[in-house]
Amino acid sequence: MDGRDNIQEVSNRNEFTETSSASALFDASQHAFFGKDVLEEVELGGLEEDDGTQLVGFDDEEYRLSEREEDEGLGSLSDIDDLASTFSKVSGEIPATPDNQSVRTTYSGPLGSGEIEVKEEEEEQVVTPWEVGSGGGGKIDYDKLISKFGCQKLDPNLISRVEQLTSRPPHVFLRRGVFFAHRDFNEILDAYQKGDKFYLYTGRGPSSEALHLGHLIPFMFTKYLQDAFKVPLVIQLTDDEKCMWKKNLSVEESKRLARENAKDIIACGFDINRTFIFSNFGYMGGAFYENVVRVASCVSFNQVRGIFGFSPEDHIGKIGFPPVQAVPSFPTSFPHLFSGRDNPRCLIPCAIDQDPYFRMTRDVAPRIKYQKPALIESLFFPALQGESGKMSASDPNSAIYVTDSKNDIKKKINRHAFSGGQDSLENQRKYGANLEVDIPVKYLSFFLEDDAELEHIKKEYGAGRMLTGEVKSRLIEVLTEMVMRHREARSAVTDEMVDEFMAVRPLPGMFD
Repeated sequence: MDGRDNIQEVSNRNEFTETSSASALFDASQHAFFGKDVLEEVELGGLEEDDGTQLVGFDDEEYRLSEREEDEGLGSLSDIDDLASTFSKVSGEIPATPDNQSVRTTYSGPLGSGEIEVKEEEEEQVVTPWEVGSGGGGKIDYDKLISKFGCQKLDPNLISRVEQLTSRPPHVFLRRGVFFAHRDFNEILDAYQKGDKFYLYTGRGPSSEALHLGHLIPFMFTKYLQDAFKVPLVIQLTDDEKCMWKKNLSVEESKRLARENAKDIIACGFDINRTFIFSNFGYMGGAFYENVVRVASCVSFNQVRGIFGFSPEDHIGKIGFPPVQAVPSFPTSFPHLFSGRDNPRCLIPCAIDQDPYFRMTRDVAPRIKYQKPALIESLFFPALQGESGKMSASDPNSAIYVTDSKNDIKKKINRHAFSGGQDSLENQRKYGANLEVDIPVKYLSFFLEDDAELEHIKKEYGAGRMLTGEVKSRLIEVLTEMVMRHREARSAVTDEMVDEFMAVRPLPGMFD
């Protein structure tokens, strides 16, 4: 879970556009899933091939994340194609039209000939655990994402309840909408109010030597939740996943990176008496693996392909991984922690691109007699160059790293942070800055604690009374202080401390 990782490692994945039409049927092998224009049929030993001529049963249907309530029957492949796109597949490309306007076009193919009206669809944003793109180069539409995934907005009443139940002011990430969506967070609060405890689960995919600021966000927020609610936490390091997704990353190197990343995680200040950190290579087996098998047995190949957009070229390790990320949300995966406990529920803080994993988990949980995990989900932390996607560790100039020096931070902000200020002093004074696209203001919204100062900067900068250089200068101060503080904390983390956090042990005072 990269919510976690915020690294783009899958290229060559095209978006697919969902439509409301479910009346047109076509051969399933012609449908594109984030990749090939024509999906090749692959014969797998022991599996029967679909003939593509009829709707399939529950266990073999394509899994759709949008326009479907949880626990509803899973939609079929034909639900996500319309007549126009069907004809485009059997007779060639339909001419593109400007400005999303409709035209009439003729077709001729195996199904006959005639004339249809075609309306060009706007480019869809793509949000998966491995790829984030806004479509058309604009901003991510989070309202559309909530509708697509079927989660709920985090409303002010829930934030007020957190303050009431914990006797602590809401974290800045709650106050400013950084964590903005949820699944059943209200039920977690209801149960907590009655005296029922829960546990936290988050994670990290160790694909790089150091974390960037986007990686820190879920851990900073999870520490707040652990301290505020006084609950245990499990942190999964998916070192196995990264070997399967990142070319030329060996098992040995991935295991080493997991321990290095664990030091950065520990430096966030987690309570060792309430925290268990584990790597998949080091921990998976026993009750944990039994739950992996239970989940895997409930999800068909077609379903996991529909959820995650796997292509025929993806190796079977990728296809089999999702249950491994699912099962830490079940307390029976950790008998050394929860044996004899009253089946505590799990709350998962993560970025919203991880939602597909846990939508799958929540659909499976009742079938194997487990409680559904609850989620609280964040926005993406934008790259320095703009917020059409999320930070990428593959581009060092798109991110501020916890290993960056003061001079590195200053150079990156001054040279690469996209500004909403005007192109001249005169125009800036006259028109003010566009705060909607200004990255320094966005970053200050994440990390400047003082609400009054942030509002003052927005007001003055937006009115043209403050210049871009002044805003960037303040951001450099804020980020430098935060990164230097983290580096100091990390320098105190020893290998022995990592061993202690990762030791399989009971945590007797974890709910005290």
